[in-house]
Amino acid sequence: MTTLKQVYDLVDYEDFINKEIFAGRPLAEYIAEVQRIYCLDKRPWVIGYSGGKDSSAVITLVYLALLGLDPKFRTKSVFVVSSDTLVETPVVVDLISRTLEKIEKGAKRDHLPLTSHAVVPKTHETFWVNLLGKGYPAPTRSFRWCTERMKINPVSDFIKEKVSQFDEVIVVLGSRSSESSSRAQVIAKHRIDGSRLARHTTLANAFIYTPIDTWDVEDVWKLLRGAYQYAPDDIEEWESPWGGNNRPLWTLYMDSSDQGECPLVIDESTPSCGNSRFGCWTCTVVKKDRAMESLIKNGEEWMSPLLKFRDLLSFTTDPEQKDTYRNYKRRTGKVSYQYAKDDEDIATARKVVPGPYWLDYRKKWLKELLEMEAKFNQEGHKIQLITEPELHAIRQQWLIDPNEPDWSDSLPKIYREVYGRDLNWIIDDQSHFDESDAQLLKQLAPEYNVEAEMIMKLIELEVNLEGISRRQGIFNKIENILKQDWGKNLEEIEQKQAVLQKRHEKDIHQEEITKIENELKNIQSEFIKIDSSLSLLNKR
Repeated sequence: MTTLKQVYDLVDYEDFINKEIFAGRPLAEYIAEVQRIYCLDKRPWVIGYSGGKDSSAVITLVYLALLGLDPKFRTKSVFVVSSDTLVETPVVVDLISRTLEKIEKGAKRDHLPLTSHAVVPKTHETFWVNLLGKGYPAPTRSFRWCTERMKINPVSDFIKEKVSQFDEVIVVLGSRSSESSSRAQVIAKHRIDGSRLARHTTLANAFIYTPIDTWDVEDVWKLLRGAYQYAPDDIEEWESPWGGNNRPLWTLYMDSSDQGECPLVIDESTPSCGNSRFGCWTCTVVKKDRAMESLIKNGEEWMSPLLKFRDLLSFTTDPEQKDTYRNYKRRTGKVSYQYAKDDEDIATARKVVPGPYWLDYRKKWLKELLEMEAKFNQEGHKIQLITEPELHAIRQQWLIDPNEPDWSDSLPKIYREVYGRDLNWIIDDQSHFDESDAQLLKQLAPEYNVEAEMIMKLIELEVNLEGISRRQGIFNKIENILKQDWGKNLEEIEQKQAVLQKRHEKDIHQEEITKIENELKNIQSEFIKIDSSLSLLNKR
């Protein structure tokens, strides 16, 4: 690559960058605006990078602006942050990691205060720990539990960290009004009068800057194609100022049809990435993942098992399939019923609200996931579908599952079956019961007309509280266990509930009878008093 020329004013830039027009203005004017806002204060910048065309254009714009500044004006840090949900589409993960590496290498070479940072969700908030560990159903439009845990929280934590360090930060995003009108409306609503900045919708002391908000998609590709020159005779296209090449990005867009990209998600106003090539390969918010289908059709056939797995998860969200894949009890241990709809007869039987996935299905899916990962790596693809910390967290969730505790400690066995080796499993996190203990309790429980699982939970509670001097709230914990809906199946639980309901009704009637009897006694007592008074009067 030709060494980039250092330029320090707008006149030089007009010689350095060719005269193509972007949203009605030369590129040099946009770069000048970026420079002006950068030099206004000491607030560091956080650039959101998703790997897509818009965020790539923003980084290119900022990189060129920094290059054009005299080194003495490059006084504040620029942090390029990328959110890895750990279930990103594999080809995109590879593209992002290679690009970030080249950006940081180029910044060091050009003495720019720019660094790259990848953020990931906390282990207990990842997709697999929630779905396979806790049994959360695959996300849907009405229950999109993944976005906040996997995208918003990691980025917000990074921004908060920088706010605590620098007091205020400016978040630079690749949002464009023509692509996301809803996002544009939110930013416009929080725009500061007389400024190009807007207040962050949820984070205090964080401000939003959208330098390409007026651009259309052709402007973006114009920049990424190389609408600037490294030298007067330079005709090379697709080169990026840090030394990378944008042609793979263009190819990825062509191979995945006309789907949109997933922006850096900073709050709930950002739309779902379900239709995006730059979203999660596990996304079930949409019925079909057309972007992955197009990628497979255009040369990425090896990803077919991922699409099949994703389609299976999507299938489980079908209302007709929920009773098959999901427990009839919630994670609270209780059976819940749907509320009556408007104008619905309150006497109509209520449907059960399904709870988490059955443990057997979670075990089966984890094994399939590990088998896919092993096969991909055997074929030469360096890919990790699930991390070791996630496996440890899932194992712990299975052991303490509120409805189906895994006393057989299945996860290490599943991993050994697939990989033929063991991880460094923690020994002391095993349940206080094993399979033999469970079988013994299940044999004894019917003799005493109790549920074995309830006894196990009570014993586990006692063991967990062992050695604690203050057992505050222990009776509430015992009560919560006793009040769970224990039974071998839904029919048995509903029969018990019906008996309890009859007892409750009887108790209510008994209260009414007792109240009436007391009132009659009072009336009778009053009559006796009146009769006595009349007798005294007659004697006089």
